Amino acid sequence: MTSTLPIMAIGLLILSIASGMLGLGVAFIAVPFLSFFLDDLVHEVQPLSLLLNGVTALFSLFGFARGGLVAWRPAILLGLVTTIFAPLGAWLAQHIHAPWLWACYFLAVAYLAWRMFLPDKQVKERAIAGPDVRLALLLAAPIAVVAGMLGVGPGFLLLPTLMLAGFEPKRAAAINALAVTPPSFSALLPHISTAKMNLPLAVLLLAVGAMGSFAGARITALYIPGRRLKQGFGVLVLVMTAYKLWQVVSS
Repeated sequence: MTSTLPIMAIGLLILSIASGMLGLGVAFIAVPFLSFFLDDLVHEVQPLSLLLNGVTALFSLFGFARGGLVAWRPAILLGLVTTIFAPLGAWLAQHIHAPWLWACYFLAVAYLAWRMFLPDKQVKERAIAGPDVRLALLLAAPIAVVAGMLGVGPGFLLLPTLMLAGFEPKRAAAINALAVTPPSFSALLPHISTAKMNLPLAVLLLAVGAMGSFAGARITALYIPGRRLKQGFGVLVLVMTAYKLWQVVSS
């Protein structure tokens, strides 16, 4: 483990910057990344990923808040819904075999990638009438359950849902950062009694993740166009997931 610490830290820093740019929390992409180094999906990877997700989403929120991009009311409402339903998914994960969890993950990522590459014209057409907060709230509950099952936090599915509901990409990312922070920690609760946590490793990765996610949010707020951000992140998601899919199939 000691020999892989620098690789894990550098890799997580890069992933945290990328995920922080969209307010996702790092877990959805940290799950396959940490699985390169840790063997137990449910008892090692998922608890650590959820903890990282909450911290990185929180520091991403700080970065977006400095740019005045957070719509607080819908973000708080979404946070309440996802916080309530995320533990149900985490509990279900304790009773579902890992191959089925990975199948859910790959299906969810396929949806995410499609949303990331959706032409801007279609996004703008949906946004003409203004954001549909009720649609986002309606979809937030099942999203939280699925994300809790995967141990990744709801941000990676909630973000494209917010864009589908008509939120501009940067504002969707800022709302997402707040909405996914509390459910990341609530989904961690069912794992506490069975988690196998390497404390020094967790502290190192939490510190790296916090710095990276804050930097990513500031980069988005100041420099990155929403369309290019979506497409670049979609490529990163596909590359990481394709490698993990190959690893799962060949094992």
